[in-house]
Amino acid sequence: MGRKSYQTPPSCTLTPNHSMRSTSSHHVLVVGVGSIGERHVRCFLATGRTRVSICEINPTLRAEVAGRYSIEQHCSGLDEALAQAPTAAVVAVPAHRHMPVAQQAAEAGLDLLIEKPLSVALEGTDRLRQTVARQGRVAAVAYVYRAHPALAAMKRAIGSGRWGAPVELVAVAGQHFPTYRPAYREIYYRDRATGGGAIQDALTHLLNAGEWLVGPVDRVVADAAHQVLPGVEVEDTVHLLARQGTVLASYALNQHQGPNENSITVVCQRGTVRFEYHRHRWQWMTDGDWQSQPSVGMERDTLFIRQAESFLDAIEQRAGPLCNLDEGLQTLRVNLASLESVGQGQWVNVR
Repeated sequence: MGRKSYQTPPSCTLTPNHSMRSTSSHHVLVVGVGSIGERHVRCFLATGRTRVSICEINPTLRAEVAGRYSIEQHCSGLDEALAQAPTAAVVAVPAHRHMPVAQQAAEAGLDLLIEKPLSVALEGTDRLRQTVARQGRVAAVAYVYRAHPALAAMKRAIGSGRWGAPVELVAVAGQHFPTYRPAYREIYYRDRATGGGAIQDALTHLLNAGEWLVGPVDRVVADAAHQVLPGVEVEDTVHLLARQGTVLASYALNQHQGPNENSITVVCQRGTVRFEYHRHRWQWMTDGDWQSQPSVGMERDTLFIRQAESFLDAIEQRAGPLCNLDEGLQTLRVNLASLESVGQGQWVNVR
């Protein structure tokens, strides 16, 4: 998952490509092709709606990804990549580099899909918002849970009011990092300054999903520690309490347990609903037994293809972004408040 920043001298290579699938006017530039960037390359190509170019400073990685997906344009420098006239950019460099890369792409008039979290600090976010507004472009943040059809269906059901207003949210998740992400020691994860640690890397997904379901977080108190993961010092376990308007919320996550499980439960006035990511389903209960919607079939890339499709739909003004820039900024503020609370050991207002 080694996403790279851009600091080396540029070079740009054009490779003949006879398998390009797009017949549309979309040209998506993926900036950074570590694990998540490569997935964006693969999934945007899978839509059949765009051609893709890449920008990556690591020459070996750049050549491997370009060859694997028959990428026609691959550059090491962002200036050179932008000179190839892309219409949109996916920003998949480490989080501390999101703002400068996104800002340059926005100034060039591109639509933006920025990986989560939006950044590791608020600096540069107002300027980016102003540039995006001035240019009239789409800017989305890649909180991919919002592309899950089961979670979206649960959100609609809650919003319909059939169980009354939400009063409590409980999110619990865990994953064995050495199995699912064995390179964590060598990538951005090992350092909070580059977007690492359990809060910015994984809990942020749950926080964003919770805000989507029941509203923004107003204040938090969090405890976090490095408990198990070898080779790093950042937190791998987090417990967090939040107030989201009238909703009381709790979030618990670790990155070392055996089972790969993830659930979000919303208790309403007259019923309870639950999303189970690991089973790709949602269910509800009023009294008696759980009532379940059928599980949604999911391949490894399904959510990311759905996210890519939704981003292209937003560019074409068919729908709004799954997670717009302001919503991503709100979750960034929650991330920062959570880290501040861990350091202070007290409640912190989101600001």
